Amino acid sequence: MPVPVEKVYFDVVPLTLGQANDFVTSLHRHHKKTVGHRFSIGAVVGGKLVGVCIVGRPVARKTDQYNVAEVTRLCTDGTTNACSVLYGAAARAAKELGFQSIQTFTLPSEGGASLRASGWENVGQAGGGSWSCESRPREDNHPLEPKTKWVKTLKRGKQ
Repeated sequence: MPVPVEKVYFDVVPLTLGQANDFVTSLHRHHKKTVGHRFSIGAVVGGKLVGVCIVGRPVARKTDQYNVAEVTRLCTDGTTNACSVLYGAAARAAKELGFQSIQTFTLPSEGGASLRASGWENVGQAGGGSWSCESRPREDNHPLEPKTKWVKTLKRGKQ
């Protein structure tokens, strides 16, 4: 007989970029602080912050900066369903702010169950490699493998 799972109730709260960055760096010291954002939200259970989502402008310069929002960081302490709650809340907030779509990128080793559960679509492989070039050298402190691109359409045409 299956073991009953206790239902977890989340509150989604607004956060400053500083609060969100502090949470991310406290759990993942290899991530640098995000420099800017459109908005950040947190998932709270029983008064404890268990996850954060930082939503900014698209990193790729050719992506429409005005109509597309991008989840640049999502980090939780492992609380069940926190990722799904944050992806869903980020999409709803972006829609209310007038964005037409929201996107994010994951490593191939990350399955994407939370994104699928939140109604996001896997649109295939994207990116990867180094952004460093002779005219603008950069330090590669991040995974260089191709990423999986996920998109959620928020609005279709003019409404």
